[in-house]
Amino acid sequence: MTMSLKSKMESGKVYRESGFTDPIDINYAKELEKQRQLGKHLAFKFNQTDPNDELTRQSLMKQLFHQVGKRPFIEGPLYTSYGCNTTIGDDFYANFNLTIVDDISVTIGNHVMCGPNVLISVTGHPLEGPRRRNGEQFSKAVCIGNDVWIGGNVVILPGVSIGNNVVIGAGSVITHNIPDNSVVVGTPGRVVKKVPPINEQL
Repeated sequence: MTMSLKSKMESGKVYRESGFTDPIDINYAKELEKQRQLGKHLAFKFNQTDPNDELTRQSLMKQLFHQVGKRPFIEGPLYTSYGCNTTIGDDFYANFNLTIVDDISVTIGNHVMCGPNVLISVTGHPLEGPRRRNGEQFSKAVCIGNDVWIGGNVVILPGVSIGNNVVIGAGSVITHNIPDNSVVVGTPGRVVKKVPPINEQL
């Protein structure tokens, strides 16, 4: 049986977002387009909001994201593919130019900090050029734990899980899962140091 567009997206299979004949896929693609446009609209409004108008900014974040915890603070500009596929915990901070490519789930824990120009992407494309011409892509969920500090210009690639109490050095590209209590640097990112668990730091 041919997999539906929704199933392909959720299972990390290669898919396209157009050229369907199955009514279920056609309707789902239309739904995705509406979600994308709403996310872009809300991110645009957020980016046009006066930085002093914190009530409006908080309201827009709650509308944009699937869920957002207490006391989020995001410096504009902010960019998302959808927004509605991203869940953010308490005390989240992001500096300028946070970009979240959230075609499927992005989960961010509590007490996470992002430096400027951080990119979190769940989506990539095949290595074969002709397949990219056809608009083929894949999406794999990203999960970021609690108490994670992500330095400026970090790129987090599809399918990555980052543990709790992790520091990612500026400019790193994270291609693989990162264990708890780690300091990570480089391209690709590698663990260069272990740090004490949170309960030993309190």
